Amino acid sequence: MSNLVRRENNRGAATLWLNRPEKCNALNKDVFEALDEHVEAIARETKTIGLVVLRGAGANFSAGYDMNEVLEHVKAHAKPHFHSEVIQKIADLPQPVISAVQGHCSTGALELALAADLIVASESAQFADVYARWGLTPVWGLSLRLPHRIGNAKASEMMFTCRSYTGAQAEAMHLANFCFPDARFDAELDSLCADILCNSWYANRVNKRALIEIDGLSLNDAHALDLFKNEGLAPDAAKRIAKFFVKPERRA
Repeated sequence: MSNLVRRENNRGAATLWLNRPEKCNALNKDVFEALDEHVEAIARETKTIGLVVLRGAGANFSAGYDMNEVLEHVKAHAKPHFHSEVIQKIADLPQPVISAVQGHCSTGALELALAADLIVASESAQFADVYARWGLTPVWGLSLRLPHRIGNAKASEMMFTCRSYTGAQAEAMHLANFCFPDARFDAELDSLCADILCNSWYANRVNKRALIEIDGLSLNDAHALDLFKNEGLAPDAAKRIAKFFVKPERRA
């Protein structure tokens, strides 16, 4: 498997590192093909992987799509919609997904980051949609996911001005769920991952599927889904509930 995306497993979390630090982790067809292989595998590993984290090696999440490929008009893949399909696979992973953004997260990289359920930013992160600056248009879902996350007004601002936004600004506009100080970013990210992983992985998967399937539905239509009639308790529910009744020992 290509080293352009490096996978690390740690206590139930699979971290996928975009691994072109010398190119600010610029995306290209080879990166997407490597991502596709990893995502296909992780989707089948629900017993051993309960969380997925997307990160960039070095100082940046990703500067966006490699402009050399854009300039040369290289077809990214035999399938015309390959990139958007990979991004959709990430969004549809049964496990929760976090995009952990440090440094640049521009245009195509923002499209990738938006596929996650949660976005975590460092203070020095820089988010931008600069498609319009180069006469390009989003084709991987940004024009849908960005306004869905932050609203039409703020999405219009980002798209039309091509301005860059810090991690704190991203958190304020609800693009990022959290903004952590650079010096504590890894520690805070680890703490967030631990908070998610200590809960029932089964329940997390059910919750994620519910959020995906009810999106855009009315309350009545959402309640009509079979999802809310057939899902039972998590396999470890009895064990977890039993802990509720265990009284902590008193210290002498």
